[in-house]
Amino acid sequence: MAYNIVQKLKQEIEGFKDEVTMRSTGTVVEVADGVLKASGLSKAMSQEMLMVETEKGDVQAVAFNLEEDLVGAIVLGDFSGIKVGQTITPTGKVLSVPVGDELVGRVVNPLGEPLDGQGPIFKNKEPQRYVVDRKAPSVLARQSVDTPLHTGIKAIDSMIPIGRGQRELIIGDRQTGKTAITIDAIINQQKDSRYPTPICIYVAIGQKQSNIAKLVAMLKETGAMKYTIVVSSPASDPAPLSYLAPYSGCAIGEYFMDQGKDALIVYDDLSKHAVSYRQISLLLRRPPGR
Repeated sequence: MAYNIVQKLKQEIEGFKDEVTMRSTGTVVEVADGVLKASGLSKAMSQEMLMVETEKGDVQAVAFNLEEDLVGAIVLGDFSGIKVGQTITPTGKVLSVPVGDELVGRVVNPLGEPLDGQGPIFKNKEPQRYVVDRKAPSVLARQSVDTPLHTGIKAIDSMIPIGRGQRELIIGDRQTGKTAITIDAIINQQKDSRYPTPICIYVAIGQKQSNIAKLVAMLKETGAMKYTIVVSSPASDPAPLSYLAPYSGCAIGEYFMDQGKDALIVYDDLSKHAVSYRQISLLLRRPPGR
């Protein structure tokens, strides 16, 4: 009996690791529509993922506003279960989204989670992740714009030619066909055999779910969905997710850029993104202009 006890003690001593794990935690001091303020997170980074412990389970948040004594965060999910006094823990990881070729042909939310009912995107593997707020390449590191991107609309391609690597703003009143131009451009990419078909990413911000469903059905009918990714943040989503949507779409596009491929990203539309950013900013007492 004594011999067994000695053996057990020896095993415990051999397996002992002199490591102390320290985790700083904070406390929720204020909650509003989709945002919160927390104290005790003096070492939190900008855009760092935070976990709020609620009765319904852990809820993700992102450090958005670093003040002297408080940290303002946007909640990525259901904020109804968050109450003042609950514990909030930093994860040490900056906000990122999963990227990969598996996303092509799928409809996802701004966090990279599937919305099309076709099951998990990354089966039996850990996806690569791209930070949402990446540093842009310097001007010297960028390749010159020398390859056209044809929209398939003669008036645009003849008068206002667009190059791959160029940004283009479409301005117009309601119901003038701004979205129709972008959808036609996505569909027509498969017809231009002279250049490789770019991966198209359509970011729907604050639109009706029925309109997004119609758009996805149209892309499937025309065969364009096989090279398209739809990032959907409908009007029913909270403001933080609508704010995050274009950044997620851009991170996904940067993955394909790093693979040496072309990517066409459509943000539809940025006026609703401005509304969501204004809502978040005013709740967090920060300037609402972008």
